[in-house]
Amino acid sequence: MKTVTELVTPILEANNFELVDIEFVKEGKNWYLRVFIDKEDGINIEECALVSDQLSEKLDACDPDPIPQAYYLEVSSPGAERPLKKPRDFERALNKFIHVSLYQQLNGAKVYEGTLVDLNDESLTLAYMDKTRQKTIEINRKQIAQARLAIKF
Repeated sequence: MKTVTELVTPILEANNFELVDIEFVKEGKNWYLRVFIDKEDGINIEECALVSDQLSEKLDACDPDPIPQAYYLEVSSPGAERPLKKPRDFERALNKFIHVSLYQQLNGAKVYEGTLVDLNDESLTLAYMDKTRQKTIEINRKQIAQARLAIKF
């Protein structure tokens, strides 16, 4: 995906968009190259189409083809449950409700959902509900398998 990142980055920079994630996955018989983009006030369908058209042209012009098998290119917004990967993603998620999956259990759980109340280079602190009690937990960043914004129900 390094090649795709290198191809899409100038397109995004020229439009003041941000690369959130790239995934190449097989679903059923089909392969999908998904590029998730965003900007400060959200991305719209026309902006996704613009990036898709320009990236498709660049991918088609590559020789050798970086992705030799047939695939579908999808460019979209990361959605309401945007993944948190980069330090800046976590900074923007401060005081927001997030979902965190861990590599190993911490205090008896591998998954926590709560409000991100504090953050530093080493760890993050979540305020979460344990049945009817409000609690906080500090999680070392190295323990985090995945994190994303979450919708609170």
